[in-house]
Amino acid sequence: MQEKELIPQLYRSEFRKITAVLCRLFGIEHISIAEDIVGDTFLLAAETWGFKGIPQNPAAWLYTVAKNKAKDFLKRNAIYNEKVSPAIQLASENTNEVEVDLSSNNIKDSQLQMMFAICYPGIPPESQIGLSLRILCGFSIDEIADAFLTNKETINKRLYRAKEKLKEDKVKIEMPPDAEIDKRIDNVLITLYLLFNEGYYSSSKNAVLSKDLCLEAMRLTYMLAENTSTNKPDVNALLSLMCFHASRFDARIAPDGELILYDDQDISLWNNELITNGEHFLNMAARGNVVSKYHIEAAIAYWHTADKDSPEKWEKVLSLYNRLLIIEYSPIAALNRTYALAKVYGNEAGIAEAEKLKLENSNLYHGLLGELYTGVDNKKAIDHLTTASKLTKAAADRKVILKKIEKLKAG
Repeated sequence: MQEKELIPQLYRSEFRKITAVLCRLFGIEHISIAEDIVGDTFLLAAETWGFKGIPQNPAAWLYTVAKNKAKDFLKRNAIYNEKVSPAIQLASENTNEVEVDLSSNNIKDSQLQMMFAICYPGIPPESQIGLSLRILCGFSIDEIADAFLTNKETINKRLYRAKEKLKEDKVKIEMPPDAEIDKRIDNVLITLYLLFNEGYYSSSKNAVLSKDLCLEAMRLTYMLAENTSTNKPDVNALLSLMCFHASRFDARIAPDGELILYDDQDISLWNNELITNGEHFLNMAARGNVVSKYHIEAAIAYWHTADKDSPEKWEKVLSLYNRLLIIEYSPIAALNRTYALAKVYGNEAGIAEAEKLKLENSNLYHGLLGELYTGVDNKKAIDHLTTASKLTKAAADRKVILKKIEKLKAG
């Protein structure tokens, strides 16, 4: 592999690891310095590998250079004397050497601790997701801007404000005590849930990026499930939900980027290994006596992986949506429930229930009504689909809707 291909690949896999370790060593107030050191490391790799060739172990080369740069920084700055040196208490009082531990265990611990620090409730959810993508997932600013359908300047400002808030509130990079994990983990799970949804329901034209967002959310959630202190039932439930959704990822996006609706998906493209994993984590989530929204949503997603379109399937899904709305009401969940209700009791019953929601500014609302009115009142179906096409932001979704309108008009 040439260095032009290798460096971006290593950037995605190693940037997050080294940055997390350095952030833990320097403190949350020095996130930007940690990023700069790692960025300089990759810049040096790009400058030297082209002339001298790719080293035998490129990742080890990056770790060595990053370690040396971190040590140089600590020696040059007052941070060493004021904070790091007293805290570390090295074996020899006569040495100023600092061990930058880039072992796999320390990387994993650092990323877990960073996860709890970044998911600080004092910063907005979109900033938590942005920082997670940058620090924990190794995404570039360009990629984050693409994911949020915005520009680099907006993302840089958002991340800067988030870092300043973490610094101002003196947020520590550490695992919460076991007694506090149940309270603190809720916010972490919300961030990971939103991160996954950012990829799965993305309006970005970049299908590879959207899939990467989902995979990174799954990777971070799996880290929580692997850790004894954070291996909670709701963590497993969220991971199960992600597996079930991800199992249909390739079936819901056409090669040209067009969205394929559930009823039209090619079942042979569903990933059976992920479905099996989803079932495993759903069983793990059954421990204990607490049922979270992630449990219910995972169970709904499980039934969506059942290929047989039976009355039992949709009765189960409808029952689960009823429970979900009791646990945590949301307009989108209520809207999704009407689809299941229509599957059980017919389109007219679904229409009556959907119209009660009055989500006039939602493209999903009008899209669903367009579906339900098809065959019942095609004129109303066209009206709702036309409204949905005007409200949707994603070009791929709009293309699907316009095709349906053309088909209905053609009779």
